[in-house]
Amino acid sequence: MMAMALTGSEPARLTGRLNWLRAAVLGANDGIVSVASLVMGVAGAAADSRTLLIAGVAGLVSGALSMAGGEFVSVSSQADTELAALAAQRARLASDPTRERHALARAYAARGLEPSLALQVAEQLTRHDAVAAHAETRLGIQAGEQTSPWAAATASLIAFALGAFIPLVLMLASPPNTRVLATMLGVELALCLTGLTGARLGGASAARPVLRNMLVGSLGMCLTYTVGTLFSV
Repeated sequence: MMAMALTGSEPARLTGRLNWLRAAVLGANDGIVSVASLVMGVAGAAADSRTLLIAGVAGLVSGALSMAGGEFVSVSSQADTELAALAAQRARLASDPTRERHALARAYAARGLEPSLALQVAEQLTRHDAVAAHAETRLGIQAGEQTSPWAAATASLIAFALGAFIPLVLMLASPPNTRVLATMLGVELALCLTGLTGARLGGASAARPVLRNMLVGSLGMCLTYTVGTLFSV
């Protein structure tokens, strides 16, 4: 039991890596759908390649910065909350260590350990690293493993930009008379891949996530293309 308790951070680190991968897939997916919808709307207005380039690059830059900024704020807020909770736990341990040790034992007992064994485990883990034991068991926090807001923001920015690059290149590289169809087909393929990747990372069946992903992308592109066509008329 002690070995399992002390090595419990390994599954947590694996979960963290999977969460990073899922966030990257979602960021790329957002980039694909956002910029694809944008350039489809501009193409519907019968814009030339230069206008498409300006609109697409503007969408890529603004979307990537917005995604990075949102991720930075979100992760910073989470980190502040976790650090405050850890500080409060340290204060409780300093003021009444016995009470906290028994609270930790009750937490282990609630998970199925015999009360005597739960108290023994709590005492040993408290001697090893009291803050980490309480943080992981009672607060659900991995002490010392808070995500860096800058790293999260950078990852989101890169993922969005890479996803946005796909519809932009498809629209600009295709012949004018086929660029709308080529972009739609290419974007649908990319969304199929991101949906499949997200499903695999989450251990879910791929059919529904892929279909949902492609339908959302199709709806976004069709609606913005229609709006662009109306403005052109």
